[in-house]
Amino acid sequence: MRRLARKVRDDIAEYRANMTDIRQEEKTIPHFTITAQHCPGSVIKINSITIIKDNSPVEKEINIDLRRGDHMLISGPNGIGKSTMLRAMLAGEGVNIGENVRVGYYSQDFSELDYDSTAFSALREVALPDKKDQDIYAAAGRFLLRGSLLQNKVASLSEGQKGLLCYARFMLQEPGLLIMDEPTNHINFRHIPVIADALQNYAGVLIVVSHVPDFVSKLKN
Repeated sequence: MRRLARKVRDDIAEYRANMTDIRQEEKTIPHFTITAQHCPGSVIKINSITIIKDNSPVEKEINIDLRRGDHMLISGPNGIGKSTMLRAMLAGEGVNIGENVRVGYYSQDFSELDYDSTAFSALREVALPDKKDQDIYAAAGRFLLRGSLLQNKVASLSEGQKGLLCYARFMLQEPGLLIMDEPTNHINFRHIPVIADALQNYAGVLIVVSHVPDFVSKLKN
């Protein structure tokens, strides 16, 4: 009977914790700002890109020089290699990224996150050296990541929470270049106008792939 009672108590505690997480995710995040690193001159020069045409990779030489305040939207049908193109940029393939430029990256599958680390550690690893623990907790709180949730492993977070964790990382990192692959994937629809506003006002270089028309229109306006 004692074991049964303990199991019931544990089940109730888990249920309440899950309900708390659900209620948190149903809230709307407040407006936020991603401070851009000051990068004089060229932030990224794109010299070549590789796209998929007729199921084969095709490399094209281009000449695009993006500087602080430049935003570039990459669009096109599925299957032409847009995500691969962004990963190549991140790896420095076909591009020259300015010296000491901090790069923030949002991938569709959150491959930039270490699933074995805690949410707090994921924030601390990208935070600028002058950021204190209280700054990390404050940034996390803006994205509904609070309390014991920050001590949980990234793997245990919902997909929506992983997405919000990425935005908290950008706030703490203050990148000069943001590379974003479908940055509204897994994000609660309530948050999308807030995120669009933050990205529209981001003063660094933004390179983004998105298939969400409303989101794209907000970035263009």
